Amino acid sequence: MEYHEAINRLERLRRLRPEMGTDATEAMLAEIGNPQEELVAVQIAGSNGKGSTARLLDRILRESGATVGCYTSPDLNDRRERITVDGRKIPKAEVVDFVEAIWPHVIERSTESKAPTFFEVLTAMALWHFEREGVDVAVLEVGIGGRYDATSVVDPVAAAVTSVSLEHTDILGSTVAEIARDKAQVAPGDAPLVTGATGEALSEIRRETDVVTVGPAGESDSGTARASGDSIDASDSVPDVRVKEGGMVTKTMSSVSIVGPEWEIRSRIPLLGSHQAVNAGIAATLARQVADPSTDDITAGIRNVRWPGRFELVGDEPLSILDGAHNPDACSTVATLLERFEYDDLHLVFGALREKDVPGMCRALPESDRVYLASPDVERARGTDSLAAIFDDQTDATIDRYESVLVALDRALRTADPSDCVLVTGSLSVVAEARDRWTRSIRSVRTSTREQARRVLTQADVPAARHRNCVDRIPRRTVRVHVRHDEAAELRTLMASLGGTCAVSGVEATDQHVEVVLAGTIAQFKTLTARLRGRAIGGRRLAEQLTNAVGLGSDDSSGEYPWASETAVMGILNVTPDSFHDGGEYDAVEDAVVRAEEMVAAGADVIDVGGESTRPGAEPISAETERERVLPVLDRLDGLDATISIDTHKPSVAEAALDAGAEMVNDVTGLTDSRVREVVAEYDVPAVLMHSPSVPVDPDRRYVSHDVVEDVLETLTERIILAERAGIDRSQLIVDPGLGFGTTPSQSFELLDRLAEFRALGTPLMVGHSRKSMLESVTHPEGDRLAPTIAATTLAAERGVDLVRVHDVEPNAAAIATAQRTEFRR
Repeated sequence: MEYHEAINRLERLRRLRPEMGTDATEAMLAEIGNPQEELVAVQIAGSNGKGSTARLLDRILRESGATVGCYTSPDLNDRRERITVDGRKIPKAEVVDFVEAIWPHVIERSTESKAPTFFEVLTAMALWHFEREGVDVAVLEVGIGGRYDATSVVDPVAAAVTSVSLEHTDILGSTVAEIARDKAQVAPGDAPLVTGATGEALSEIRRETDVVTVGPAGESDSGTARASGDSIDASDSVPDVRVKEGGMVTKTMSSVSIVGPEWEIRSRIPLLGSHQAVNAGIAATLARQVADPSTDDITAGIRNVRWPGRFELVGDEPLSILDGAHNPDACSTVATLLERFEYDDLHLVFGALREKDVPGMCRALPESDRVYLASPDVERARGTDSLAAIFDDQTDATIDRYESVLVALDRALRTADPSDCVLVTGSLSVVAEARDRWTRSIRSVRTSTREQARRVLTQADVPAARHRNCVDRIPRRTVRVHVRHDEAAELRTLMASLGGTCAVSGVEATDQHVEVVLAGTIAQFKTLTARLRGRAIGGRRLAEQLTNAVGLGSDDSSGEYPWASETAVMGILNVTPDSFHDGGEYDAVEDAVVRAEEMVAAGADVIDVGGESTRPGAEPISAETERERVLPVLDRLDGLDATISIDTHKPSVAEAALDAGAEMVNDVTGLTDSRVREVVAEYDVPAVLMHSPSVPVDPDRRYVSHDVVEDVLETLTERIILAERAGIDRSQLIVDPGLGFGTTPSQSFELLDRLAEFRALGTPLMVGHSRKSMLESVTHPEGDRLAPTIAATTLAAERGVDLVRVHDVEPNAAAIATAQRTEFRR
């Protein structure tokens, strides 16, 4: 079975209406060995806020060192987003294995008219995957209600009800009290239920179980979005855990304080709004019930949580914000949050689904000066004619209709002045399509042989049955990109008319990304991009990206840095006792300075000073110890004829190092910590953004992937967005695919072989492969890894990499110089 076949089978279950009860889920799990019985699970129910709370809890527990499975819904672009382990989506191969294992049972139940629903099957798959991965904690977002939800097959060790409002009244009950009683059934047997509910809902939950209440002390602020609508009585006035959102500390973060019995947390949070402060308090309380996280762990988890599409600021001039608000209450929250920002005119890009209360949403949103209406590429989308009639009745704004979300967004961004605001909202489907503008990358791929062409098609989920018709027709100039179904159809039509090739993924769901492989001559691509500029679906942005991907754009590589014009060499200076290659050799200041001078004399353009080992199994050290190691060395390197880099992922170390003379930051965690991003932005220095599943590397966990390059590119894209949100210009970023960091040797070599695809990110590229264990596969395990290191450096230089990070400068610099004298030089 191919991946597209597996996911398409699951999609067909979406038409089934759920029946009350967990019988169907339990029956499936029994077929695959009852994996839920081995899991330490946490359930999070609620009318609003459960997804944010699940993500917050996931991040807090991961900061404490736990391996965490997280199950949430809905997704933005890919069903696999719903099931993650330590932030990584379930691999495609695992999806196929699960569907093959469970499908005979699904067919059998279907003949009895008892087929499980899409959500039930995905829940079973999540629990199956979490058990196979040996997670320490499984965080489960409840779908509907609590008592009869598919996730309630687990016996949770902790649980929460974030809020209660009227929802799914045909299933859960017609009153807030009935719905609250249903949700309260997720309560664990040995711990109190954590809740942000108030009023009548809280009273009903208390009748069902013991509770720990979370909320703003003595406040009945509707901004907390605990949406029962009831007044808060005296029993609500002093919650057990008191939370408060403070002021904005950056343009993307506010402060939050959480005070519990004998514990207190003060942090920054990128999820804005007093309702998100309550969610953070619930997550912190749950984390303390499940594990033993330190105050620093909880603080870091709240600070570094990521929840795309939820009041996500993605641009400054104009201010550009994405929010998946899809009901009047959520739109009202968006309006309140927008009041924190200064702007002139508001440009609203809006789309919605048919069943939504669009008039109510329209009234709740802030007054717009111009409205750009578009229907998302999903079956349930509301037409723009219907939307236009509502907005014309409810507002005085200028209203325009567009054929796609991306075209509407493009027009809004081009029309708005730098001092204006562009808000995209109405549905997560609309936000998902709009995010493509910032997340979509078009990469040039090699298809010069039939084997390479077939591999590219397989990785793009093009059905094997179509390979024969495509492989022989794919010339050497080929690109791969994800689009939406309408865009894929248009690209296929255009390329066919030009005599080129367009192969499309077999994934059928309209609200998921669709992979497309485009192949043709330079002339065909020139004509394609010219036609796209005037088309309704693909539009100007796609044409620009294609132009750059196939080499039709101008080469504007320039700048003050040594890697701006040719491949530069970064020399590694480890002032550590335990680094894998040179640990202990240069931990004395004088020895380190001499070593740096030797590397510069040998051809190093950059000296990377590191005070903490990231080798597999290395013990983390404190920031104080790391500063004590690196600062004396940095003080002595002043005046050295090279750029000085600090290799660290700790914000206080980065700041102290930059004050001591360092000129760039090399962060092996990919600028995961928001405070490191803020330091880099404040000092306006280059930063290396590396991909790594964990630091230090866990040698027992390997990266499982259908296409390692695709997965690493996706992660780095999201990291770049975070960096830009913090105020770091993309031109200051250097991406490193992280060879050897959690990847198998074969995956590391694949990353090395396909380095050119990372050009799609629009940043300089660094590779760090020096003497790594991946090279053992081409030399004796006890042998010297220098020779394969030099060979890999030569390959990287031939592929146009901008920066090579090595221990042995002189031979690697010679290898680069040799490569640059051939016809393959950039």
